[in-house]
Formats: sequence, structure tokens, C-alpha cells
Amino acid sequence: MDIQKFQESMYSLIVETSTNLPKDVRRAVKSAKQRENAGTRSALSLATITNNITMADDNVSPICQDTGLPTFKIKTPVGVNQLEIKEAIRNAIILATKGGKLRPNAVDSLSGENSGDNLGEGLPVMKFDQWEKDYIDVRLILKGGGCENKNIQYSLPMELEGLGKAGRDLDGIRKCILHSVYQAQGQGCSAGFIGVGIGGDRSSGYDLAKAQLFRSNEDVNPNEDLRNLEDYIMKTANELGIGTMGFGGETTLLGCKIGVMHRIPASFFVSVAYNCWAFRRLGMKVNPETGEINEWLYQEGEKIDFALEEKAAKEEVAATVESDVKASREITLQAPITEEQIRELKVGDVVHINGRIYTGRDAIHKHLSENPAPIDLDGQVIYHCGPVMLKDEEGKWHVKAAGPTTSIREEPYQGDIMKRFGIRAVIGKGGMGPKTLEALSEHGGVYLNAIGGAAQYYADCIKSVEGVNFTEFGIPEAMWHLNVEGFTAVVTMDSHGNSLHKDVQQSSLEKLAQFKEPVFK
Repeated sequence: MDIQKFQESMYSLIVETSTNLPKDVRRAVKSAKQRENAGTRSALSLATITNNITMADDNVSPICQDTGLPTFKIKTPVGVNQLEIKEAIRNAIILATKGGKLRPNAVDSLSGENSGDNLGEGLPVMKFDQWEKDYIDVRLILKGGGCENKNIQYSLPMELEGLGKAGRDLDGIRKCILHSVYQAQGQGCSAGFIGVGIGGDRSSGYDLAKAQLFRSNEDVNPNEDLRNLEDYIMKTANELGIGTMGFGGETTLLGCKIGVMHRIPASFFVSVAYNCWAFRRLGMKVNPETGEINEWLYQEGEKIDFALEEKAAKEEVAATVESDVKASREITLQAPITEEQIRELKVGDVVHINGRIYTGRDAIHKHLSENPAPIDLDGQVIYHCGPVMLKDEEGKWHVKAAGPTTSIREEPYQGDIMKRFGIRAVIGKGGMGPKTLEALSEHGGVYLNAIGGAAQYYADCIKSVEGVNFTEFGIPEAMWHLNVEGFTAVVTMDSHGNSLHKDVQQSSLEKLAQFKEPVFK
């Protein structure tokens, strides 16, 4: 095999997967957008999402700034050198990272050091199988940390919140899957997709669940029981009212695929792999002699070109902001922000931020909990974001992708840090917990929910990079000083003790409880 050509094919696969949403996923997003009630926060989210997809197409830049953990599933004819394939994929990963198509995401689990090129022990993940066919089948999924953290595994029998006892039968499996959607809320960038693995052991069950994400979202399960269960979950999950980004709404789940395998008598696992709306999964057939691409996979049916709807989408965003059914206000804030301004904000308000904001993720929050800040943060805004950054020949940094990360990871630190340094606003996704909510009331702070996965949309709001601290933590974990204009987010936790996330979780739990009675015998 021409290994250089194969490497070029792998580079193309990585770039396309990171920047170009598959056809079946686009169609699912469009269907959700058509179902959603006009003039709601979920409609605003979906309009932003489709706008972001178009921008990623145009810029050939990452759809989401968290380009995830690359997982390759590879089938090779007998006799193909898998060692050469591994080396070619690693080289392609390095090139894609250097070119800003992947964010450097490989972190040493003991030292915390970022390798800078997405390579490390066990990374990228490559799973090989041999087969009798005469071509190489390579498939790639880029699954970000926000949705990966919402994966869940159940060991039956067990008690489930809102649903009661789940036994070792089809109805117990049904309850587990519904609960998996409920527990994800908006933290996995809903509306999302789930792959479910029934049986196996703890590790093979998760492998089976993730394997379901490599199926087309529109295929038909050959197992009648599983086909009926998939249809039931799709209908019922969308009655929970969690909605896009956890804002409430008509669409919570965009796809559900279920697989089954044998197990040992003592164990009964149901494993669920959750994936965000930015479902980045592609594949190709490769000639084993030339290394060239024979055919792209997941290309069946119509490709929704959201660029044709871009003007309408932008107008819809503006109209939605103005006509939210909750009578939300639209407010522009110039950073730094005063406590008086914060106290005037209420859940549901749509906020546009101008001025300076500072990124801060896990490493920054841990550092600030024990050390002084490198700059004055009084009245400032912290953005839970690990951007994709590139440095030009003159040494100037440019933002290539910059959507929000899941905020709940910072719950142990956030409230104390806000009070200690005078921070007035936090931007992230998925909301935060009771400790932060209490601190917002005590200190005079606000939580702003940005649209998860909309990395191009928010990168466009960033007009310049004014500085950076803690680059030793790695590009995603550094504190970037960003000058923004019109950075739009929704107030979902205010300084008066109100939390949209708490309200949606409670209402969805009440709806979940309506499905505790047996459905499948």
C-alpha cells in the first residue's frame, strides 16, 4: 500500500469529520428545528446551531471547539499491515492538530501535561477487525468530553429515580434508557443521540453502546423488539420537556440506536453512550493497494445545506430574541460589570456582552482556588471555554473555535472564586449546582448559558486575543483574554435564587414518573 496516500486519506477523514456534519445528522437537526415552537429559547438555540453548521462549512473549521477523543474503527483485508495504518493515522492526527482542525486534547492522567499533538498512551483509540472483503473500511467518531461525561451504565435490577424498580427484562431496559436521557439534561449539549448496549461486561457493554453511534441515524433495527424499543424511546424521551440545551422544548433526543449481546448469568448491564447534537462521525472505503479513497460513507440521501437558510436563520435568531414567549428582555452589558447591573438581570433575559472576557476551565479554577489571579478580575466575566487557537507567522494568536464547555465540573470552585475575586458573570453550558446558585445570590453574580457546540458562532464574536496566562496548562486550559462584541447568552441562574436548570430538571422528573408503569412484557 502507498502509505503516504493512505495518510492523506486519513487526514481528509479527520478534517471532514471535525468540520462537516454528516447528512443524517443534518436532517435530524432540521426536523427538530421544524418541530420546535417559534419564539422560544429552544428555537433560538436551534437557529444558532444551524447558523454554526453553516459557518463551519464555510470556514472549514471545527464545528465544536472540543474536537473530542478520536476513535477509529477499522476493518482490513487479511494481509494488510495494521502497524503501518496505525503510524499513518498518528501522523495524520499530528497534521490535523497543527492545522487547527483538532484541538490538542491528549492529557497525561498523572502529570496533567498536554502532549500538544493529540497523541499519548492509548490515544487516538484504534479498534481493528479483519474481514474477507477487498477494501479497508475506516470510520471515525469525534466525541467531546461534555457528552462523554453523560455516558452512564446500569446494573440490573436497581431502583431508578422517578421510575422505581428496573428489573432484568425489556421493561427494565426501557426504564434505564429513559433515565439516561433524563440525567443528561442539557449538560451533554442536547438535543442529542444515544447508543445503547445491552449485555456484555462493563467494558464490552460500553464498546457495544458506542458502536451503535456508528450506525446511520435512519437505519432500521433488524431485531423487532429493539426496533420497537428504539421507536418508543424516541417518542417518549421527547415528551420529557428537557429540550435543546436543557432550555425546555419539544426535542430532547435526535436519535436512539440499541444493540444487544450475550452476558453471564450474574451480570445484567445496560450501557448508554450519549452524543451531543454536534454528532461528528464519518467513514470511508479505502483501496488497500493505493491508499486512496474509494467511497465516502454516511452519504445516503439529501444533504441539508443550511447556507441556503442562513439569512432566514439570522433573522429568526433576532426575531426569537425579540419575541420570546417568556417576555424576556434583551440587554447589552459592557465588561467590567457592576453588581447593580447584575442584580437587575433575571432568568430568561438574553444578554449581549461587549468588552473583555477571560476563559477558565478545570485547571484555572483549581489554580485560582489556591493562588492569586494573574490579573484583576473584579467585575469581570469568566467563560468556561477551551478554544482552538492558532498562532500566525508573526506570533499573533487567532481563535478558530470557541464554544462553551460543561460548567458543572467547576461547581466545587465557582462560588468561592467569584466571591474571592469579584467576578460578576460566568458563561458556560448546562448550568451549575446549589453551591454556585447560593453564591450568586450572596455575591451578586449571574450564570449565562451559551449554546453548546456553537464554536464558530461564538468565535465570530471574538474580535481579538489580548493576552494569555498559564499556557503551561495547555491550549484548552490556559486563561485567554478575549475582546468580544455581541456575545449572546441566556440568563439561566440569577442573583435572586432562580435557576432554569433546577426548574427544568424538576419538571422533567415529574414527567419521567408518568412512565414508570410497564410497557413491554
